[in-house]
Amino acid sequence: MSDLVPLTGEPLALDLVNTRPTAGDLLATPDDLRAWWALQADRLPDQVPHAVTAADLASVRAVREHTARALDHVRRGDEPLAADLDALNQAQRAAPAINELVWNGSAVASTRSRHGSPGLRLAAFLAETAAELLVDPAVTRIRECEADDCVMLFLAAHPRRRWCSATRCGNRVRVARHYQRNKAR
Repeated sequence: MSDLVPLTGEPLALDLVNTRPTAGDLLATPDDLRAWWALQADRLPDQVPHAVTAADLASVRAVREHTARALDHVRRGDEPLAADLDALNQAQRAAPAINELVWNGSAVASTRSRHGSPGLRLAAFLAETAAELLVDPAVTRIRECEADDCVMLFLAAHPRRRWCSATRCGNRVRVARHYQRNKAR
């Protein structure tokens, strides 16, 4: 992964979309995906695999692109492209989630799991989180950071929030405004 640290803490589908900052792609290589997976490990059902393949990366990047386009439309109240919705549905079908039933010695227990390669399972889970976000009424509160050089998205919990991160972009914008005001003097 590049020196730029991914923005995390937003809904998982937004964190995935936010791996495309203006400075490059944070999921450019299988190792980048593995690092991002480790960063998000507490929010993902599967353990980070020892090796991530190029096919795993391609599956996740495809989900990211379709999610980004669908979110761009839906958050503005527009109809998303059918191809993007179909691709997200297809990603979920590639590794469907099932509730596996087992006897634990005293009762039937259920564990939600997916079958397939680690990358297909991750892509399916991320497509599922994208689907959940796309149907959530809060999707209309998703905004793009107002910093000139930032394309990050965030779910505004407060109506006055303007930046993806107060410490990342907010400070940069405030320092630049301060510099411009004092430069004129």
